[in-house]
Formats: sequence, structure tokens, C-alpha cells
Amino acid sequence: MAENIPVGSTTSGAIAVAAEAKSTVATRMSAPPSFDVADFPVPHGREEEWRFTPLERLRGLHDGTAVATGEGVKVTVEAPEGAVVETVGRDDARLGRAGTPVDRVAAQAYSSFEKASVVTVPKETVLSEPIRIAVHGQGGVAFGHQVIELGDFAEAVVVIDHTGDAVLAANVDYILGDGAKLTVVSVQDWDDQAVHAAQHNALVGRDASFKSVVVTFGGDLVRLHPRVTYTGPGGEAELIGLYFTDAGQHQEHRLFVDHNVPHCKSNVVYKGALQGDEAHAVWIGDVLIEARAEGTDTYEMNRNLVLTDGARVDSVPNLEIETGEIVGAGHASATGRFDDEQLFYLMARGIPEHEARRLVVRGFFAELVQQIGVEDIEERLIAKIEQELEASVA
Repeated sequence: MAENIPVGSTTSGAIAVAAEAKSTVATRMSAPPSFDVADFPVPHGREEEWRFTPLERLRGLHDGTAVATGEGVKVTVEAPEGAVVETVGRDDARLGRAGTPVDRVAAQAYSSFEKASVVTVPKETVLSEPIRIAVHGQGGVAFGHQVIELGDFAEAVVVIDHTGDAVLAANVDYILGDGAKLTVVSVQDWDDQAVHAAQHNALVGRDASFKSVVVTFGGDLVRLHPRVTYTGPGGEAELIGLYFTDAGQHQEHRLFVDHNVPHCKSNVVYKGALQGDEAHAVWIGDVLIEARAEGTDTYEMNRNLVLTDGARVDSVPNLEIETGEIVGAGHASATGRFDDEQLFYLMARGIPEHEARRLVVRGFFAELVQQIGVEDIEERLIAKIEQELEASVA
């Protein structure tokens, strides 16, 4: 089935020590989440959660001056048999169940959307093909909301593809019943002038498995905030990210995993490559293990490959542990340039420099690309990486 849904006409990174991690996460949690925009002051750029973001490039999403204009974005949902696709109004009880806005942009998005798309996979339904959601910008400002809900023991793969030109603020909710398995691939392949800010909320049921793959290429500014919480023991979350930041682009990924129940797992791996003047990538990884979350097993890692001068990376993993009864917890972050020895090794065997660079970058991303699990997206990603590299040597 297919449905068209009009939306919106409407420094190199530093690893935080324990004290910094605690103060950072505690600061974020000290400001209660809210659906009301008025509960969030207009950011000025000195707040911890905004200090890396060039606010002027948000085009008014942060201060209330952005008003839905133009055609906004067009959302098209294609789902295989077994899934239910609906367009609902603001009063639908399923909206907002997975999480509450944690910053002013997310609250503005929740307060401003007119229609939401809801895709439901009933209990024990296993979809044979991916659900595909196309979000295409048609100019102007738009606010959106999407919900993907899986019943108990249901299984699905969802691909959300962002293209075109728009200024978009959105919330996306993933709700997993007990024993459900959901893989989501969110691709940000916007035109050069697009702005995209979104909060992704995953609510993971007992013994459920959630896999998030975030791929970011396009846009002038992209700021994504994936969040995971659990409703019962045995839940697992895997958060994978790939980004390629070009000259002048700002790409920011701010993750938060809240281990709020016992015996759950999480694994976070994000990798990025940067090239060109004023290319700026930001990765913030926050993991909280609450006192009641005994038996937690968690790890987060961020790796960045700087391909040219003029690019900047800020990478900050934060870990707060409130109980000693855990299986394991750790984090790592590294930013570096091309390995000259590796390049020399390839070039000494007759491989031209530009081809050697391409092979190194493909190898850097290969582990994550192979985990996407959607063949056409994997092929598109490799082609996009090679296109970016060809542009850099042209």
C-alpha cells in the first residue's frame, strides 16, 4: 500500500572523564522534558546541549521564528502486506508515547505539526519486505511526526529516506512490543541548503531488539538526537551511524541511551569522514546506567577520519553509572588522519594515490555498511562515498 501525507505547509574530540560525564548527563536530565515549547528557554549557544550548534543556521527552528511555509515536505509510505498505514491528527493517543521532547526544537516540532503518519505492524507479524518512508523536501519550513509501532513478537525493517530541500523539525517514535525486532535505516541525503533537526525516540520492550542505522550525507545542517529507553528486562539496542561531512556542512549526532531497567544491552558505533574547509562533525554519546539497572552491558565508540585540512570534529562520549552490579560498560573515541604508511603500502604496489585513498575510506566504513542489511541502501551508500571522494580530487 502507499499513502501520500502532506506535512508542514504547515577540536578534535576529547573523552570525558567521569566527573565531566556525570555533570553533562545530569545537566541534561535536570531540565525536565516537555511537550510545551514555553518550558524551554530560547538557546543562546552557551548551553551544554547547544554549544556546538551554529544556531543562526537553524533558520529559526530554535527561537520560534520559523513558521510553516511553502510546500513543506511530502511524505510517502510504502508498506508490504501485513502493515497498517494511517494518517492521524494531533489528538491520536499513540503520538508521544515513546518519548518527550528534550529540547526546544523538538518541542516546537511537536507543537506545530498538523498530521502524523503512523505505521503499525500487528502482533506476531513478520514482514517479508521493508517499509519504505520517503520524506522529500519541496521548499519552505515543515514540522513532522512519525510513529512506527510493532506488536509483541512482530518483526520489520523500515527505511526512512530524506531528500530534497526543506527546513524540517520532526519527532520520530519507535515503539517495540515484547519480543519484537525492528531495524530502522534513516538516510539523510538532503540537498545542499536543507536544514534537518529531529529527535528519534525508541521504546524497547522486554526481550525486544532494536537496531538503528543513521546515514548522513547531505544538508547544510543536520542535527539528530536518537534516544533509547527500555520497558522490560532483556531488551537490546544497537545504534550504528555513518556520516560523510563535506566543506561547510554541520552534521551533529547526539545520542542518549537510558538503561532504566535491569539486564539490558546497548552497543553504539558511529563512524565519520570529513573533508573540506569548515566541515564540522559533532558526536555526543551519553549513556546512563540507573541504580536499578543491574546486569547492564553497554559500550559506545566513535571513530572519525579527517581527509583534508580545515575540517573539525568534536567527539564526546559520556558514561554515568549509578550501580556497580553491571556486566560491562565502556566507551572510546578517536579522530585521526590518513595513515601515511597505509597509503604508501598501497601506492608502492602500483595503486594511484586517489585510488588508494578510496580503498582506505571504503575499508574504514565497510564493517558498518555490511550491517545495514538492506542491499540497495548498502550499494547506494558505497556509491555515495565514492562520489564524495571523486569530488575531492576533481
